[in-house]
Amino acid sequence: MADPFPDDPARRTVALVLAGGRGSRLSPLTDARSKPAVPVAGQYRLIDVVLSNLAHSGLRDVWVAEQYRPFTLNQHLAGGRPWDLDGTRHGLRILPPAEGRIEEGFSAGNGHALFQQLSLLEAFGAETVVVLSADHLYQFDLGPALDQHRERGSDLTVVTTETDEDPSRFGVVQVARDGTVTDYDYKPEDPAGNLVAAEIFLFDVAALARATRRLTAERDDPEGTSLGDYGETILPHFVQECRVHEYRLEGDWRDIGTIDAYFKAHMELLEQRGLQLSRPGWPLITNAESTPPAWIDTRATVSTSLISAGARIHGEVEHSVIGPGVVVEAGARVSRSVLLGQATVPAGAVLESVIADVGAEIPAGRTGRTRPGPGNITVLVPADRGPDSDDETTGH
Repeated sequence: MADPFPDDPARRTVALVLAGGRGSRLSPLTDARSKPAVPVAGQYRLIDVVLSNLAHSGLRDVWVAEQYRPFTLNQHLAGGRPWDLDGTRHGLRILPPAEGRIEEGFSAGNGHALFQQLSLLEAFGAETVVVLSADHLYQFDLGPALDQHRERGSDLTVVTTETDEDPSRFGVVQVARDGTVTDYDYKPEDPAGNLVAAEIFLFDVAALARATRRLTAERDDPEGTSLGDYGETILPHFVQECRVHEYRLEGDWRDIGTIDAYFKAHMELLEQRGLQLSRPGWPLITNAESTPPAWIDTRATVSTSLISAGARIHGEVEHSVIGPGVVVEAGARVSRSVLLGQATVPAGAVLESVIADVGAEIPAGRTGRTRPGPGNITVLVPADRGPDSDDETTGH
């Protein structure tokens, strides 16, 4: 059989974006779309962050492994064109669940999903695979990390960051003075420090093949379903048996996998902390819709807010993110809220600490109130959203 991937010396590194998770912690925003397709910062989608980082880092082979509700995500990806990843030999590749080989079918966790793509990576001729998720806000050049990975002959490079959040939500890393990773503790009850994995892993493909095949053989599991989450299986094995080093991510990094974290990240954007949307030379790239500029009426009052194209503001907006197509009528007030798009805030409505999904019906009167602490965010979703709906039905 002919080689499906003709030899190309430029083909050495593949970026594998694991975009198949259900994102249940971000419900109800993920009830009608995959987590990477969730709108963020007004006009963007969450997957734009990782794709922009990869494009700016010069990586040309980007594979997106999908599973849960891929329709919205695929519409947005548009074959990779917005990120200049629509090449013939190199570019964006969609990896949907399939049947026909033992490695395929629906994954039982991100470790299993990684195992499922291994034979394809080998056939492609990849030497290094960069494994990333789409749960985080950060700006990071992968070039220096890849250089270190090759120079040190690492089997695995773990990109790390010091978090000011609860470390028990992440994989906690211990590192020796020479940068060798000595321990990886996945979501520990009693974390030993605040240095965590930033969910960016640079694997040597040959080492990954050896490790996963050994683990599945020990479990008598040729399909690899027992690999589950790689934080519980693959990564601990690498730390114990292989050459593993860290590469420190300097700068802001935010996990936004929960409603509270999602809301907090948007408030930080308004305070000009976290993701730098206007960073010179490193713009956040998206598949933008053709919409007219935002309209701010002479009667409107707007302060410390992000207003997306297509929005029309006649009322009061304060410390909020306003998505495409949102209308704030005269006599309405929006404070410390995130409106994702295509919604009308009627006269007399007052929103405080609210996330309104695309197409949500916003009632007149008061909704939500500003209260400190987690779990106090009011989330509005379309009333007619059914179990089989996708957010295209609301026009965003």
